[in-house]
Amino acid sequence: MDVAPMEVDPVDDGPRHMAKQPPPMMTNLAPPEHLSEEEEARQAIDMLRGDDVSARVAAASKLESVATVLGQERTRDELLPFLTEGVDDEDEVLLAMANSLGKMVEHVGGGMHAHNLLPPLELLLSVEENVVRDAAFASTQRVVESLSEEAFQDLYSKMLSRLARKEWFTARMSSAGLICSAFLKLKGEQQKEHLTLFANLCQDDTPMVRRVAAQYLGEMVRNVVTAEGRKALEQDGDATTVLIPLFEELASNDQPDSVRLQTTQNCVVFGEVMGEIIKNEGKPTESEIALIRRMLPLIVSTIDDRSWRVRWTAASRFANVIAGFDMLPNVMDSLIPSYEKLLQDPEAEVRTAATFNLHAVARNCTAMVPVPPVGRMPTEEEMTNYQGDRISAAERLVKRVTSLTEDDSEHVRAALAMVATELAPILGKDATIIHLVPPVLLLLRDAASEVRLNLISSLGALNEVIGVDLLSQSLLPAILDLAQDGKWRIRLAIIQHTPLLAKQLGREFFTERLVSICVGWLGDDIATIRVAATQNLAELTKLFGTEWACEYLMPSINDIHRHTSYLRRLTAVLACSRMAVQMDPALASTEVLPIVLEMASDTVPNIRFNVAKELGNMAKVCGRKVFEQQIHPVLSLLMDDPDRDVRYFAKLSSKYPDA
Repeated sequence: MDVAPMEVDPVDDGPRHMAKQPPPMMTNLAPPEHLSEEEEARQAIDMLRGDDVSARVAAASKLESVATVLGQERTRDELLPFLTEGVDDEDEVLLAMANSLGKMVEHVGGGMHAHNLLPPLELLLSVEENVVRDAAFASTQRVVESLSEEAFQDLYSKMLSRLARKEWFTARMSSAGLICSAFLKLKGEQQKEHLTLFANLCQDDTPMVRRVAAQYLGEMVRNVVTAEGRKALEQDGDATTVLIPLFEELASNDQPDSVRLQTTQNCVVFGEVMGEIIKNEGKPTESEIALIRRMLPLIVSTIDDRSWRVRWTAASRFANVIAGFDMLPNVMDSLIPSYEKLLQDPEAEVRTAATFNLHAVARNCTAMVPVPPVGRMPTEEEMTNYQGDRISAAERLVKRVTSLTEDDSEHVRAALAMVATELAPILGKDATIIHLVPPVLLLLRDAASEVRLNLISSLGALNEVIGVDLLSQSLLPAILDLAQDGKWRIRLAIIQHTPLLAKQLGREFFTERLVSICVGWLGDDIATIRVAATQNLAELTKLFGTEWACEYLMPSINDIHRHTSYLRRLTAVLACSRMAVQMDPALASTEVLPIVLEMASDTVPNIRFNVAKELGNMAKVCGRKVFEQQIHPVLSLLMDDPDRDVRYFAKLSSKYPDA
C-alpha cells in the first residue's frame, strides 16, 4: 500500500485518515502534562496540518520533538519533504520552522545526512520576509558546519549557485553572505565560479541585492587574499581585477545611499588585510601600493558624499579606518585632513559622531602628520607633496578642540566634553597644559549642564597627567551650578561623581569648598537624590576616614534627625546606617548609634520601622557586646510597637547576624 509522507501514524505506523482532523478549538491548547512524547509529537503533526496559525507556529517550534519520535530515517523520508511542501505558510510559521531546522542535524542522522536539511532551507532563504530569511541564513550556517566534504563541494555549492541565479531577488540577497562564508572551503574552479557569481551580485540590477553584496565585499577580499595569498593583489590577481573595481563601482555617486553606506567598512577591511600582509611579509609591492592609492580616494569621497548618512557612517567608523590603514605608508597625510573635514561638517549629527572618535583617531594614528596651515584647510597638493615639519596626530587634532567648544550644537559640545580629556595621556603633560587645558576650562563654563557634567565625569584621564590643581578654581563654579541644577538627573549624576572628585581635589580643598553641598543634598525635594546623598556620605567616609566624618558630617546629620519633616529624619536614619558601615566600630558606636537609637521613639511609624531595619545592619559593625547592651533592648521595645510593620522589622533584626 502506497502511503503519502506524514499520512502514517508516528506511533503505530498504520494509515491515518486525513479526513479526521482535530477540532479547531483543540489546536490552540497546550498538550496536557500527562501526555507522552509520542502523543505530543502526534498532536504537533496534526497541528502542522491544521488551519490555526498559532497552533502551526507552536508545532513548527517542536520539530525536534517530532523528529525524535519519528526517528532519523522517517524524519528524512517523511517530515522534511512535508516541511518542504509547506513553505507557502504564514511568516510566523516559517520563522519557527527556520529556527528549528538548524537544530535538527542529529535528528536526521548527523553530518552524513545533514544535506537533507538543505532543500527546505533553500526555499526559506528565498521568501520575502527578512526575519525568516535571517533565521534561515543562521540555520544554514549551522547545518553547513556538519556537512560532509563531499556534500559541501557538491550539493551545497550547487545550492549557492542556484540561489545566486534565481529570478526572485530575495534568493540572490541570501546567496551573497553564504557565498562569502563558504568561499574558503570551496575548491579550485568552484572558487572561481562563486567569485564570479559574487561579482555579478555586486552588479545586480536590484539595489537591495547590491546593498547586501556590498556588506560582504570587504570580507570577500579578505577571503580571496587568504585563499590565494599575496598573488591575489598582483596586477592580474583576482582581488585587483575582480573585487577592487567593485569597490570603486559601489562607491560611485550612481549608487543609492544604502549601497554607498558600506564603503567605509569595506575600506576598513581592506586596510586591515594590507596591514596584516605588511606586518607578516614586509614592505608592500608596487601593485599593492597602487591598490592603496586607488582606495584612498574612496575613503575621502565618503567625507564629501551628498548624503549625510554616508558621512555619518564615515565619521562613526573613522577610528577603525585609521587603525586599519595605520601601518600603510603615506596614507595619514590624506586621512587626518579628511577627518578634520568631518569635524566641520554642516550636519550636527556628523560632527557629533566625528567628535566621539577624536581620542580614538589620535590614539590609533602612530604616524607623524603634516603641520596644518593656519586658518584654512590644506589643499590636495599640500597633502600629497608635503615636505615641511611633522607632528603627532594628537598634537594636530587638539588644535581643533577650541573651535569645537564654540560649536552651535550642544550635542557636539557634550560629545567633546566626554572625550577631550582622553587626549591628555597621548599629548603628555606639557602639550596638555598648553593646548588642552584652555578649551577644557571653556567647557567647564559651558551654558549647557550636560556639557559640564560630561566633562566632570571624564576628568580622571586629565588628573593622571597634570592633576586638577590647575582646574580646581574653575571646577568649583561648575560643580556648584550642577549641584543646584533644575534637572534632578543632573544633580544625581554629579552626586555619583562626587567621591571621584573628592579623591582628585584632595581632602583640604574638598572640605573647605564642597562638604556643605554634600550635606545639603540630604534635604533635596527628590527622594532619589536624598538616598544617593546618603550613599555619597558613606563613600566620603570611606575615603577620608572616620574622624573626618565625625568632625565635618555628623554635626549636620545630628541637626537633620530633629527636623520637623519626617522625610528629612528618615534620610538621617539612612545616612547614619550607611556611614556606620564605613567607620571605625568604636566611633560608630559612640557617635552614630545614639542618634539612631534616639529615633526609635519617633512618632512616625515609618521612622521607627526604618530604625529597626537599620539597627540590624549596624549590629555587626558595632559588635556583639554593643548589640546586646544597647541595640537589642531597643529592638525588644519595638517588637511590642502598635504598628505591625515596626514589629515585623524589629523581629527580623533582633538576632545578631552570623559572621
